[in-house]
Amino acid sequence: MIHDFYDRNNELIPQKESIEQVIEALIAVFKAGGKLLLCGNGGSAADCEHIAGELLKGFLKRRAVTETDKKLLEKAACELQMPDSGNRLGNNLQRGLPVISLVNMISVSSAFANDVDPNLTFAQLVYVLGNPGDAVLLISTSGNSESILQAAVTAKAKNVLTIGLTGRTGGMLAEITDHSIHTPSDETYRIQEYHLPVYHYICAKLEQEFFDDDGK
Repeated sequence: MIHDFYDRNNELIPQKESIEQVIEALIAVFKAGGKLLLCGNGGSAADCEHIAGELLKGFLKRRAVTETDKKLLEKAACELQMPDSGNRLGNNLQRGLPVISLVNMISVSSAFANDVDPNLTFAQLVYVLGNPGDAVLLISTSGNSESILQAAVTAKAKNVLTIGLTGRTGGMLAEITDHSIHTPSDETYRIQEYHLPVYHYICAKLEQEFFDDDGK
């Protein structure tokens, strides 16, 4: 997937520099102990959940827990008089990266949308969960979604790195984010089709960077 990505997706070659810059930025965020927040509407919300799924567990690699963590799990299991759990957890848990998808927090999102302002729901979550040194991936096919733009402004105020994933023009989102990836289409469904290989590649590169040691 990694070595021939641009050969298989030659329409994305013009965005190669932007994509690689986003990868390097995310590597820096995770190495410094930061986390990644994700937000988007509709199909982009589904993409947020998809990305979280690839980063919170194994994607192309199993990501076995380290030997140190295995011992800690065994120790905790014994202390709690659940010795069988030690092996079960140590042999099955997988390492991941700290990622929070903001799209599936139904109770708080619906409450805030009903009580305050539906277009500020993501901004509220970024305001509370975002810390300096974190990053937020803002997905909008048009680049002009009000809820995404307000989240970007809030992230800026919180000193959270902003990354836009958009369509050809990038919309206003491209103008206000730290990094922006523009996929080569103006049609929503085609933009979303391009977004999938882009974020799969990003996830694969992050996995290679952080989990290439096979748990050793």
